[in-house]
Amino acid sequence: MEELLCIGCGATIQTEDKGKLGYTPQSALEKGLETGELYCQRCFRLRHYNEISDVQLTDDDFLRLLHEVGDSDALVVNVVDIFDFNGSVIPGLPRFVAGNDVLLVGNKKDILPKSVKDSKVTQWLTERAHEEGLRPVDVVLTSAQNKQAIKDLIDKIEYCRKGRDVYVVGVTNVGKSTLINAIIQEITGDKDIITTSHFPGTTLDKIEIPLADGSHIYDTPGIIHRHQMAHYLTAKNLKYISPKKEIKPKTYQLNPNQTLFLGGLGRFDFVAGDKQGFTAYFDNELKLHRTKLEGASDFYDKHVGSLLVPPVGKEKEEFPALVKHEFTIKDKTDIVFSGLGWIRVSGPARVAGWAPEGVAVVTRKAII
Repeated sequence: MEELLCIGCGATIQTEDKGKLGYTPQSALEKGLETGELYCQRCFRLRHYNEISDVQLTDDDFLRLLHEVGDSDALVVNVVDIFDFNGSVIPGLPRFVAGNDVLLVGNKKDILPKSVKDSKVTQWLTERAHEEGLRPVDVVLTSAQNKQAIKDLIDKIEYCRKGRDVYVVGVTNVGKSTLINAIIQEITGDKDIITTSHFPGTTLDKIEIPLADGSHIYDTPGIIHRHQMAHYLTAKNLKYISPKKEIKPKTYQLNPNQTLFLGGLGRFDFVAGDKQGFTAYFDNELKLHRTKLEGASDFYDKHVGSLLVPPVGKEKEEFPALVKHEFTIKDKTDIVFSGLGWIRVSGPARVAGWAPEGVAVVTRKAII
């Protein structure tokens, strides 16, 4: 019997073991063969009910996959989230793909405020890539929601691949599957051949998309990045860190010794400096709360999960303690909370950013 593959995740279909990859009930297998739409149970549920079943790629699997990419003569398309570059860097990628051309794709450009110039973001992504040891042949900004942006991306891939295969790589939550779906739709007119979802680690095995000249685009599973805020939230609250709409900046006039809580997910302290405006760039639904710096930690302990949300309920019990990162700022700088957003500091100031243990807080030259 020929090997049957799930058209969602690429796993080999099997009917024996529910807990293993590619499981589908016999009845669903027969129906899938009839309709030509054969999904494993996991992808079927994801597709029709937005339900997630736990199957994740281990770090070893991912290393195997990176080796395979590195050994082939192909264009590597590395998708990163513009909103969370730090959380979407693949550790060690430059080492594995040293001989391959890499096209760096900054995704979700549609959620950045209109005031952000593409050229600034591209320049910033290029600088950050260089710091990580990656030397991309080009940097492109895109959005799965924007048809023209997808067409431009396909043209750029076509130009850079020079007749070779293409591997698309990225960590979970950078919107890679949604992007691939948009590319498939543009190339073949066929929607949703790949599972897409909000949840860390949900596209497994590599998926092949045939190109006109006999080459393929291979979509690879997302590697889980331990430094993403996503790992501390339930599916329901992921929306706070995966903005879907353009972000509306909010400016707060703060005196020194004031604090801004970012829901219960982080906090920003204005420690010293002249009274000034701080502009916050976070999901529009995330409630920010201003309070005095003195007693702020007690305030957090008392109100996290009620006034300061998310986290809520069970999330709150498992949510790591916030860790403090201090900075002395000279001129316009963004304090970036990895996977959450950023605050722009305009003048000289001493500030601190707090985030769950393991989640990075870093500075960059202001991009706005």
